[in-house]
Amino acid sequence: MRWRGASVPTKGQVVQELSLPLARRAPIVYNVTAVTSRDGRVNIWALLLYKVPPEPTARRVYVWRKLKRLGALLLHDAVWALPATPYTLEQLRWLAAEIAEMDGSALVWEAHLSPPEQDAALVRQFVAQVEVGYAELLTELERGEADLAALSRRYQQIHAQDYFHAALGMRVREALAAVGGRREP
Repeated sequence: MRWRGASVPTKGQVVQELSLPLARRAPIVYNVTAVTSRDGRVNIWALLLYKVPPEPTARRVYVWRKLKRLGALLLHDAVWALPATPYTLEQLRWLAAEIAEMDGSALVWEAHLSPPEQDAALVRQFVAQVEVGYAELLTELERGEADLAALSRRYQQIHAQDYFHAALGMRVREALAAVGGRREP
């Protein structure tokens, strides 16, 4: 059977045949795949799959540190995920180029998860990751003798990884502002 277009329909596509004699049937392909999260948005994820030579180990550590600084989540062995934003895609593409210069190999993918429950679970992992840092900041702020400049820098680092705007992040920001206001002469 000859398909209209360059390829055979894939999973998630509906094929409808016209009511023609068997020898003259021509399939019509409609793409009907739609994946949305509870709030109606589709979360697109950027994935980095890479392989770096085992020696010297400094190369692997460099890649790991860069991914941690971005707030990426390790999904499996050398598969890392980030929300696909222009910034994160650019950073992953640069990192892929650096990995290639290290005699390694890397692929940057954009994907979405199905079913939506898996998508929501991944979002929860990103939120939980930044909430740990935010909770530490709140604890240090409550002590009263904290270095406000250092805490502000740490807040900025954590906030840069807060892709889903954790509620605890706003509380930390308000607490930093309140402490800063009390210390002003």
